[in-house]
Amino acid sequence: MDTAVKTYDVRTHGCQMNVHDSERLSGLLETAGYVELASLPEGERPGTADVVVFNTCAVRENAANKLYGNLGQLRPAKLANPDMQIAVGGCLAQKDRSTIVSKAPWVDVVFGTHNIGSLPVLLERARHNKEAEVEILESLEVFPSTLPTRRDSAYSAWVSISVGCNNTCTFCIVPALRGREKDRRPGEILAEIEALVAQGVVEITLLGQNVNTYGVEFGDRLAFGKLLRACGQIEGLERVRFTSPHPAAFTDDVITAMAETPNVMPSLHMPLQSGSDKVLKDMRRSYRSAKFLGILDKVREQIPDAAITTDLIIGFPGETEENFQETLEVVRASRFSSAFTFQYSIRPGTPAAEFEDQVPKAVVQDRFDRLIEVQEEVSWAENRAIEGREVEVLVSPGEGRKDAETQRMSGRARDNRLVHFAVPEGGVVPRPGDMVSVAVTYGAPHHLVADSGVQGGPYAVRRTRGGDAWQALQDTPGSGRPAVSLGIPSIGRPATPEVTTAPCAVS
Repeated sequence: MDTAVKTYDVRTHGCQMNVHDSERLSGLLETAGYVELASLPEGERPGTADVVVFNTCAVRENAANKLYGNLGQLRPAKLANPDMQIAVGGCLAQKDRSTIVSKAPWVDVVFGTHNIGSLPVLLERARHNKEAEVEILESLEVFPSTLPTRRDSAYSAWVSISVGCNNTCTFCIVPALRGREKDRRPGEILAEIEALVAQGVVEITLLGQNVNTYGVEFGDRLAFGKLLRACGQIEGLERVRFTSPHPAAFTDDVITAMAETPNVMPSLHMPLQSGSDKVLKDMRRSYRSAKFLGILDKVREQIPDAAITTDLIIGFPGETEENFQETLEVVRASRFSSAFTFQYSIRPGTPAAEFEDQVPKAVVQDRFDRLIEVQEEVSWAENRAIEGREVEVLVSPGEGRKDAETQRMSGRARDNRLVHFAVPEGGVVPRPGDMVSVAVTYGAPHHLVADSGVQGGPYAVRRTRGGDAWQALQDTPGSGRPAVSLGIPSIGRPATPEVTTAPCAVS
């Protein structure tokens, strides 16, 4: 390359898994000598990076259209600078493989979900051979945690506890692309968390395709609850979250572990997908609406203030108006604080793609709009019920798009609700990673407003090690993100952590 500084740009599509994989890709590239394009001063920043990586998703129908549209936009830059390299990875790469190069021959590297660690070598090989390199492994050889990581946050981090999925939902292509579930040993997970806390992290989110089936590979069906309790023993770790569990495998011991472990947050993302038992059967979801509602009742019995969110798919093949009304009934009964709602889209390679009775687009759109209306009512009622309550907010940058014009800051409450709060005149201004205690003055459908500080009510800032870590980055010239962390090697800690717990209510 002619440039003295080799730059990279990783563009992420999709879920938290992809976001975390992108942190690994950034770490790999920086270890190989690349510098993130966005980290350079504006005057020194070239128009396009030397390496552009697309980390793709394949869950929704428009994923391919979005990718090829973005690749098309980069083609002129590639023609102007043949030394520039374009790489495509992730689920869509695993699925489409060499099709990507045939549709976009200016792509240099295609790699799958099982070999993200190969990216630097594939880039070098493509540069040397002057031809595209396509490498797709069929199964995971090295757990991603062993790879370098370039985290986006100084005070919050993702931690993968498993990859892959053993379920066979008829609408989902993920198991075919991510493979069967593979679990990390508890000792390795806890070692990674302890290393993150030592760097200033105060919040971690445990990641797995079905996070609560953790332990299936080494034969301990209670392993996830034990892991949550073990996280409660890590000094300095203030908040623990996890995503996403599967209702069919959600056991009572996990609920009790959540309730009795103070740093496990009172928030739960529980994918419903449909409230119709007939549709759930067609989806091959191994639970029914009564069981789902029973889980929520048990959660709220032990954790009364838990905020529960969900995923919903509307317009699954064969869904009738009666089935849809059943979904609305379950949504009202569930009192979700929010919901991620999707219109069903055909994913080639899944059983549902071959089902008859595909629902017309106009009908799907109408039902989708009615679902949104109902969920908005539920979310608003749930948030209005919190008005007057004091909440602890972990401050974060960039959460509030209107913070500048409203003169507020933003962050997440313990139950993961988004809170926009006002800093009183002369009051301590918190740093990202610090904690702020404020009272909610207004509950909107999608967020809470906490102006108690400027209205003579509660306002208190607690400095944290997470805020210290964020501040240290600001005080370091040319920084802004944590340094690349080396991968966590396999270690010989016990397979099952020994924990002692004392009952403790979680507010």
